[in-house]
Amino acid sequence: MKNFLNISDLSAQDLRGILDEAKSRKLNRKGFNKSAPDLDKPFEGKSMVMIFEKPSTRTRMSFDIAVKQLGGSSIILNPDVIHYGKGNESLKDTAKVLTEYADIVMLRTSAHKNLEEFGKYLEIPIINGLSDLSHPCQILSDIFTFEELKGNISNKNISWLGDANNNMSNSLIEAAGKFKFNLNIGCPEKYKPKSSIMKLAKKNNIKIQVTQNPKEAVENADCVMTDKWVSMNDKVNKKLKKKNLKKFQVNKKLMDLAKNDAIFMHCLPVGRGEEVTDEVIDGKKSVVWRQALNRVHAQKSIINWCLN
Repeated sequence: MKNFLNISDLSAQDLRGILDEAKSRKLNRKGFNKSAPDLDKPFEGKSMVMIFEKPSTRTRMSFDIAVKQLGGSSIILNPDVIHYGKGNESLKDTAKVLTEYADIVMLRTSAHKNLEEFGKYLEIPIINGLSDLSHPCQILSDIFTFEELKGNISNKNISWLGDANNNMSNSLIEAAGKFKFNLNIGCPEKYKPKSSIMKLAKKNNIKIQVTQNPKEAVENADCVMTDKWVSMNDKVNKKLKKKNLKKFQVNKKLMDLAKNDAIFMHCLPVGRGEEVTDEVIDGKKSVVWRQALNRVHAQKSIINWCLN
């Protein structure tokens, strides 16, 4: 039994194996209906419980379809309809019950500690569908998308613009260490990566540069990435944060400083006209819709890795 909580928890070999399987499974599905099962149906007769503390479109849909394509079934819950450590039942007992009902759990949570605590009591694998500290499923599927279009990501230049103190940037920094790509981060001083993640980067010789100059961050980039400036549950002064990040907006002028064949990525949902302009996200260099689709294929392989 293996949990999938952070990219840093897995070896580079295991991560590469997940991507190789995702590529193979996607190629083998040509001509299949979207919810038709893969020929080998490795998850047949099995079920996944998905718990959402936060609203979700892509994570919910992509995991549900992933399970169907693997031949299994899913049960989608939110904490308001189960005990989940509330009322007369402890979190430990809820975990023990789910262990008896399902084969694997996916949790999308506002607090990473919930993943760790819940996982401590489960006797089946748990997958991080997003937490306040990391978003490993998204970053792994983004690397899958990059390599599908531009080849092996090793030694390529990846740029991140905007808030670099969030779950996406944390997982991206971890991934830079595992996949050996160059990571250039453009952000205001106030929104630079946490000192703990930078210490991890230094310890593991991760090739990372942090600058307050957005032009410098995207120069010679193979891929430019950003994320929504204000997430749904952010308890911040939204107007002030948007003002502070304004010069880090990904627009055509900034994209033109990257390589001619550079691609643009965004995990969605998007704040159009804020972190990115319509011209960029709807333009030829944007691969955001392919990113969304590839969540399905990457997560199928993550599920298989957890169970094997």
